[in-house]
Amino acid sequence: MPKIIKKNKDIVYYIQNFIDFCKYKELSTKTIKSYYQTLTLFAKYLEEEKEILDIQKVNKEIVEEYIEFTKSRGKYSYVADEKSIETTYQNNRRDLGDEISAATLNNYLRNIKVFFNFLYDNDFIKYNDVKKVKHIKTKRVIKEQLTDDEYKKLVKSLDITNFHEYRDYVIIQLIFDTGMRLGECLSLEIENIDLINKTIFLSAEVTKGKKDRYVFFSQKMKELLGRWIRYKDAIQENDLIFPTQRTNRMLTASNFERNFRIYLKRARIKKKITPHTLRNNFGRRFLLNGGDIFMLSKILGHSSVTVTEKAYLDLTTEDIRRKYRKYSPLENMN
Repeated sequence: MPKIIKKNKDIVYYIQNFIDFCKYKELSTKTIKSYYQTLTLFAKYLEEEKEILDIQKVNKEIVEEYIEFTKSRGKYSYVADEKSIETTYQNNRRDLGDEISAATLNNYLRNIKVFFNFLYDNDFIKYNDVKKVKHIKTKRVIKEQLTDDEYKKLVKSLDITNFHEYRDYVIIQLIFDTGMRLGECLSLEIENIDLINKTIFLSAEVTKGKKDRYVFFSQKMKELLGRWIRYKDAIQENDLIFPTQRTNRMLTASNFERNFRIYLKRARIKKKITPHTLRNNFGRRFLLNGGDIFMLSKILGHSSVTVTEKAYLDLTTEDIRRKYRKYSPLENMN
């Protein structure tokens, strides 16, 4: 465990102490990055807007004011430094200044509260009333789903004579068939794939929950995956299942997401669909086809069944109608 030194330091020092602790706890890179970005912006606000350099002076009211300040400024209009302007492409963003969602604001607040809990637990601060700040009430927005026809249009929009589009074609099909997260899929190596038993092993190093798990795929996916691996191996020597063609390295999530938006536009699908929608579609179809929610939770790698239940509260009326018809007492009476 990193050595925690209790001295009067500036806020940036405490943030770094917290980040070191997160690394020691082996939190995901994505989670640590989220903490760092949130806290760096908050530290800038404290210094520039409140002239606060002493962490002891931060309280519930100041955090509430910061959330309101962030809300009023809008998206990407408040950044930590000049470098952040470049990395967020601020000058070219069409959504600059757009309303920040309640879910995003709650995520900022959650990160700040975790930070102050850490400070209090390690005796950096004497009091912690930041934990009393209430989250913003949010209305659950029903996630958009791909219909069967839309999914077929999407995969048909890819040119599988092209290396990177063939690769992306297989990735789309694999996430849709297994429910894997995008990052888990992109990190796959040949040793993780068991084509005979139609099984994929996901090690704790790549899963969000830091636990080993298995996912499974269909016979149709087995044939598609096998053909892709043979094709890829004939062109590039790499243990990665889905490498980039030019650099022969692991494809990044951001690059795949960019490609995915191109395919949606090409297929003329105007819904707010992301690669994660494919995973969500898998879970929805698993349940509607009679799958058990406990088993689905295991397959998806959720920390608990409660997480899975919350994720699938938004089955549509049509989903429920079809399910009802299958189990209607009168319809099934002999």
